[in-house]
Amino acid sequence: MNPTTLHRLGVVTSGGDSQGMNAAVRAVVRAGIRAGLEVFAIYEGYQGMIAGGKNIRRMSWRDVGGVLQEGGTFIGSARSEEFRTREGRRQAAFNLVSQGINGLVVIGGDGSLTAANLFRQEWADLLSELVAAEKISPALADAHPQLAIVGLVGSIDNDMFGTDMTIGADTALHRIVEAVDAIINTAVSHQRSFIVEVMGRHCGYLALMAALATGANWVLIPENPPEAGWEDAMCEQIQQGRQSGRRHHIILIAEGAINRAGKPISSSYVKDVLLHRLNEEARVTILGHVQRGGSPSAFDRIMPTQLGYAAVRQLLEGAPEQEPQLIGMRDNRVVVSPLMENVRKTKFVEDLIHQHRYEEAMDMRGRGFVEAHSILNTLLRTQPNPPRQGQRQLRLALMHADSPAPGMNTAVRAAVRLGLDRGHVMLAVNDALTGLLAGDLREMKWTDVHGIVSRGGAELGANRRAIEPEHYPRIAERLAEFQIDGLLIIGGWMGYDFAYQLHKRRAQHPEFRLPILCMPASINNDLPGTELTIGADTALNTIVEDVDKLKQAALASRRCFAVEVMGRDCGYLALMSGMATGAERIYFPEEGITLDMLQRDVARLAKSFEEGKRMGLLITSERTDSHYTTDFIAQLYEREGGGIFSMRRSILGNMQQGGSPSPFDRIQATRLAARAVEYLIEQIERGEPVVGCIGRVEGKITYTSLAHLPDLMQAHAQRPKAQAWLDVREIATAMSEEP
Repeated sequence: MNPTTLHRLGVVTSGGDSQGMNAAVRAVVRAGIRAGLEVFAIYEGYQGMIAGGKNIRRMSWRDVGGVLQEGGTFIGSARSEEFRTREGRRQAAFNLVSQGINGLVVIGGDGSLTAANLFRQEWADLLSELVAAEKISPALADAHPQLAIVGLVGSIDNDMFGTDMTIGADTALHRIVEAVDAIINTAVSHQRSFIVEVMGRHCGYLALMAALATGANWVLIPENPPEAGWEDAMCEQIQQGRQSGRRHHIILIAEGAINRAGKPISSSYVKDVLLHRLNEEARVTILGHVQRGGSPSAFDRIMPTQLGYAAVRQLLEGAPEQEPQLIGMRDNRVVVSPLMENVRKTKFVEDLIHQHRYEEAMDMRGRGFVEAHSILNTLLRTQPNPPRQGQRQLRLALMHADSPAPGMNTAVRAAVRLGLDRGHVMLAVNDALTGLLAGDLREMKWTDVHGIVSRGGAELGANRRAIEPEHYPRIAERLAEFQIDGLLIIGGWMGYDFAYQLHKRRAQHPEFRLPILCMPASINNDLPGTELTIGADTALNTIVEDVDKLKQAALASRRCFAVEVMGRDCGYLALMSGMATGAERIYFPEEGITLDMLQRDVARLAKSFEEGKRMGLLITSERTDSHYTTDFIAQLYEREGGGIFSMRRSILGNMQQGGSPSPFDRIQATRLAARAVEYLIEQIERGEPVVGCIGRVEGKITYTSLAHLPDLMQAHAQRPKAQAWLDVREIATAMSEEP
């Protein structure tokens, strides 16, 4: 739509609420205002559109301040039966056209988006009926010939085509994983089985990913119902687990779980099976609407902000007669695709399930869904498959390097179990380089990694000990002594450099001619060959949770906080946490700091406080500038603020490295470890002594050679040359700087 055509824009949230809707509404309002539009929020969903009046309100920049951390939707939502009628939609059209609104951003599930498309199709006829009834003038109808629609998917179920993740799904997964982690504590204490039912309707995403992230022992999802006799298999597995020393069992059920005949499987039925066949009185927990509630995760603040910003751009740049578009996220990039085509595909999966065409339904969910299910089937076993007859048993070593990062233990668990299941020997190097030099290696068994999926830190030990020239002969001796066929290094920059240094010295030490693969585990997100490192998501959520608390303290006393976060030479944590918390200014190494910049920022903040602002927030990255430190910035703001606000600084420190890993970091660690083990085995069998790293780029797992590591890094900073996350800088600025 041409900017001269679109003057007034509406935003509505409809259907079930989901965390992150507020971030999307905020982004639509602020992006619209920056584009020179008048933006109206439609309160109480389609019902509010029909009621009109105070339910359709023009929004200012500051009307959407402070909503990022709130769950649900502050403009309300509803399921409107009246909007299903022609009369209801005609009244809604009257209320919109009376306000001059001819563009609409709809945030909701497939039902809400389908209703929006029907509304758009009927628009011209609805206005004609209003003219005939003399409720609006012909001139007003002629001035608004089309209603432009853009859709964003707000649903915790993650069941919609056109986007890899729906708004709210990541936070719902957080709630589930937190609950299951807590349940495991009491289950272990009492040697008990728990049955946990999660939401998801016809989609098993939440159940499947939660099972992968929590180490659940059984999962039931609608896309892949268990084979006949599954009750016996489940009970046998639980018995085997007890015999092997397992003190608890977790069974996860999607609310839409069914058997092969399409009959629902309820949590109460599973409970009865355990009682009658094992004489075990299991406990049932139905998580219910707690999955929809709570403050949104960092991802569910950042992604909806990107989508809301893109929605406004789409309305401004699209043709007036264009079919409604869906704004989604695929392969970590914002994408635009036809709305109704995605709705049809979504409903087609439901049809496949109803028709018992389960293999096709799984394929429609995508490769990642199928891969996760396959990995889970291996991890939930009580023992690995025995080696094949005549198989060569490879000896694969695992070690950490650099600082600990949440998700390292999850990666070790997956690598050990998947390697053992392939029939190979898995060796763990204790205490990183120190342990390798000392020959402190141990053979890992299946049960050695039980229960570590949720633990932060690094059970094998991680440190920043630097490699010295005299270490190389000793390392060569250890590799030969333990007959290592392949080495998997899970860690940060020092691990990558270690692999590179071994590669460079292969001529002097033939023992180094073995496949070496690095897995990216660093909260700083400063490694090549991947767009996101293991641990960065957890650190980001830790920062966001702490900054939310600081913002509450600042509100009470007209205060501004300067918060310093980690990152070394990479500003990822600073930029993303600033975007997720609504910081007024973000300072990070890639952009640097100048005195002119600081003077401008102080003046802007002081003016905002003069106009009624009650709190301010600055985010700084730890190595942004050696002179303009966080202390200097805080003092400058305090001095130049003219006493309008007080200034405090907060250095979050090493707490960013701790804590239980987020669901994303657990899932990513598991999937990368699975591919890493597979890749190492392939290279050993081919006789290819590769040195490289595994990572995720544009949504795909890729392998990058580290034979020329310096060429992948910036010359004077410890960060890669390619940093895709910098693309969001424009959006962060657009959300923070009021025009």
